[in-house]
Amino acid sequence: MSLAEHLAELRRRLMVAAIAILVAMVVAFAVTDPIIHLITEPIRVVSGTREGGFTALNFETVTSGFDLRMRICFAIGILLAAPVWMWQIWAFLMPGLSRKEIRYTVGFMAAAIPLFFSGCLVGGLIMPHIVEMMALFVPEQSAQLLTASAYYDFIFKLMLVVGLSFVLPVFLVALNLAGIISGREIFGGWRVAVLVATAFAALATPAADVMSMMLLAGILVLLFLAAASISLLFDARRAKRQSALLREALP
Repeated sequence: MSLAEHLAELRRRLMVAAIAILVAMVVAFAVTDPIIHLITEPIRVVSGTREGGFTALNFETVTSGFDLRMRICFAIGILLAAPVWMWQIWAFLMPGLSRKEIRYTVGFMAAAIPLFFSGCLVGGLIMPHIVEMMALFVPEQSAQLLTASAYYDFIFKLMLVVGLSFVLPVFLVALNLAGIISGREIFGGWRVAVLVATAFAALATPAADVMSMMLLAGILVLLFLAAASISLLFDARRAKRQSALLREALP
């Protein structure tokens, strides 16, 4: 196709993806109340355990309540409409890919998507512990008013960062398949990986919540070792294939 035809197709696919997200946002609006109740449960737990003080979610402007619901709708709408907008992106790119590139892309997506959502789930599970542990530093006989927008940003960014950290091993395997780094080199950096995973887990979880930190760090290290092992297998297959080609080339 010509450049103009490519741009027209891109616009059409973006419109389909945008409409799907809007429809999913309308559907998601019906579940904003249970979502808000779920993410604010740690606040109620903290408020019930603090002596002489209370903790509450604060809506500081007239439109804060509506803004919070719209942000939740957008996040849920992106997830619900993911099959549609991901297919639109894939259908636009697929004609320009070779059969081998298509196979690799499908494999990477099949691994990255479950890992990302697993990471988001882990982030959601450790979130209440972080809120409860941080509330211990608030002096007694004082009120802790958590701004609704900042509280939502904290939860959303935590889940997003942990979700992306779970996908990093997939990128390591991709670099290995591209010939940029070998499996032996990946495995050789296990000490650095353990240090980085521990530091990341310490930053993502409260310092006093050792169990959450160790759980997150352990999962990240296991994912790194899995990526290193898969890369070693790919290296062995590549070396075997090259050796076979060399034997065929020799007289």
